[in-house]
Amino acid sequence: MLTARDTLDDKLAGLDVGADDYLIKPFEIRELEARLRALIRRDRRQVSAEILRVADLTLDTATLRATRAGKDLDLSPIALKLLMILMRESPRVVSRRDIEREVWGDLPPDSDTLRSHLYNLRKAIDKPFTKPLLHTIHSSGYRLADLDAELAQHSA
Repeated sequence: MLTARDTLDDKLAGLDVGADDYLIKPFEIRELEARLRALIRRDRRQVSAEILRVADLTLDTATLRATRAGKDLDLSPIALKLLMILMRESPRVVSRRDIEREVWGDLPPDSDTLRSHLYNLRKAIDKPFTKPLLHTIHSSGYRLADLDAELAQHSA
């Protein structure tokens, strides 16, 4: 929100109705630019580069290098995006709708497109290895997790 209203109640009301940020006029253009850059990073979930790990699968978010058991994985741009979403949320189940919204925005493709991309992702990260990490949760979505490790952790 960009406004001249500067009381605490105004700020709280603006943020409560859904504003991501609240900037009071007059303002410095450099501050506005910095806030916009921060919002863009947050929207892209690129607050900082990191290495995501699920079992022996890793993804460097800065270089977009994905490996499993030390072996480089050859992934398409959409597969990388899907992997990043699933790894970031692991071990949580991510709904089909949430995945589609994050990958394609408000214009999701037909239903087979996501299924096809997930099939190719599964081929790259699971097929050459003995333990699958990408799981379809019927009527719920998808999750990336080492189920054996989770079972061992819960039984300990």
